[in-house]
Amino acid sequence: MKRKSFNKVLALVLASATALSMAACGSESSSSSSSQTAGSTASSTAASTEGSSEAAAPAERQTITWSVIDLNAGVNNTGDYAEQILQEIEDYTGVDLDLVWYANDALAEKNSLALASPKTMPQIMSWGGTVTGDVVSAAKNGAFIDLNNYIWDSAKYPNLSAMSESVAANLTVDGKLIAVPRTRVVGRYGLSYRQDWAEKLGVELPENATPDDVYNMLYAFTYNDPDGNGVDDTIGMEMTLYTGPFDIIQTWFGCGNGWQDVNGQLVPVWMTDNYFEAVEYIKKLYDDGLMPKDWASRPTDSWSNGCKTGENGVYIDVLDSGKRIWKYFETEETYTPSVVDSSQPASMVLYGAVNGHTLATAGYNGFFTLSATTLDTEEKIEAALTLLDKLCDPEMLTITQYGLEGVNYKMEDGHLVQTDTEDEVLANNYKGLNQLLTFLPSTEATSERVPVKSDKFNDAQNAAYAAALPYAEINPALSFLVNSETYSTEGATLDTAATAARTQYICGAITLEQFKKQLDDIRSQGYDAIIAEVNEQYQANK
Repeated sequence: MKRKSFNKVLALVLASATALSMAACGSESSSSSSSQTAGSTASSTAASTEGSSEAAAPAERQTITWSVIDLNAGVNNTGDYAEQILQEIEDYTGVDLDLVWYANDALAEKNSLALASPKTMPQIMSWGGTVTGDVVSAAKNGAFIDLNNYIWDSAKYPNLSAMSESVAANLTVDGKLIAVPRTRVVGRYGLSYRQDWAEKLGVELPENATPDDVYNMLYAFTYNDPDGNGVDDTIGMEMTLYTGPFDIIQTWFGCGNGWQDVNGQLVPVWMTDNYFEAVEYIKKLYDDGLMPKDWASRPTDSWSNGCKTGENGVYIDVLDSGKRIWKYFETEETYTPSVVDSSQPASMVLYGAVNGHTLATAGYNGFFTLSATTLDTEEKIEAALTLLDKLCDPEMLTITQYGLEGVNYKMEDGHLVQTDTEDEVLANNYKGLNQLLTFLPSTEATSERVPVKSDKFNDAQNAAYAAALPYAEINPALSFLVNSETYSTEGATLDTAATAARTQYICGAITLEQFKKQLDDIRSQGYDAIIAEVNEQYQANK
């Protein structure tokens, strides 16, 4: 078995990559059926599934190189049982794996460098977000395999072939399906807050909270001593250099998700009055000290630390992260007592939409491309696709997310119960391997394949997802942006410039007039052409 022994040439190329940071703020730095017992390990089930999967198995065992997103500061698949877990995955899927972990903040740049060396690029590449920029340009130049020729074969790829057509449209460039999505719940984004702090200060959010309600909570969490220690050591909301929370807050003001239909034309949200109302609100949060002054220099992998350590009380992003913070409060090593009743643990409320709006996912967040140069035979292509498909089987969903039975979890009455929740080192044995999963045919379907014992945390998360869904704002331009010629070459740069200008204004580095001037310049530098190309497709599809 090969393990993390990736081609030395690629390693040298990628070693020079540096992460981008934004300037202006603070320091100026800027599951089909659960009938099979989920506790069965992959090695014990491989023989029983061999006969049913012979048609999809490659003729000989292939080695698949794969760049994987590292969200865990280098502790992915490490520890005493790590090799055993990876071996069971390889045996079940029928491939040997070379995994190279890329830090999330440096992912885009490292992938761009890999694209520049097509003969050594990973056979499967992980990407964050949605299809834009370099990916579209590379796709137009034939860098990726057209998956339309393969994955709709339901006999070979029963999981991949069940992909949503609407999601597939957002991953299609010039009629070619160039990636496999990491599917996500649509109503996944929202606001989570520290329940005991809110109860103590009397600022719990009502059923139909407004942005003002949120402001009042953040103000109280910052200045009214929510932890009761008599020290000015709390800040209302968690924030790092990742600006996704600002995109969520913007929806509260009715400006939509990325783009909006205005009088029958699609325009980027920063061309609407609602956008500027939202940005003024965010600027006020910053000016009034309700978020960390140095947020633009805080790395993404430290996100949620503020809430976990009691610095912050509000977390705006995916609701499942709010759940994880809540679970953190209740683990033995990190037990955090409630400020209202010290005999009880602290908790989080997973709130969701504010003012009748929240951000929707694209139905996916991140995706996998398959190299047309390094997957240079049909056998290699089928091996890679079989790997991605089999990883959605119950056995693989279990081992990549929960580890080994008897080590990381136990089975009780047919349900999986984690036993390593208070042993972070033990959990590191499988940590990060969930980044290999597509969660196809859907996140909801794959979750049903692993019979995890229901608990208050997951129940709250699923209820929050369902509550957010009717209010989740979809980006209406996604499938059109993928096929905009100008967006493929200029879009990522221009979007980054618009985000940077917003940051500069929020943090007081530029005036409102200068902010608007920068957005006008972005239009003249290519965004007007993008708007025209998007709307040509939009009108044709009405």
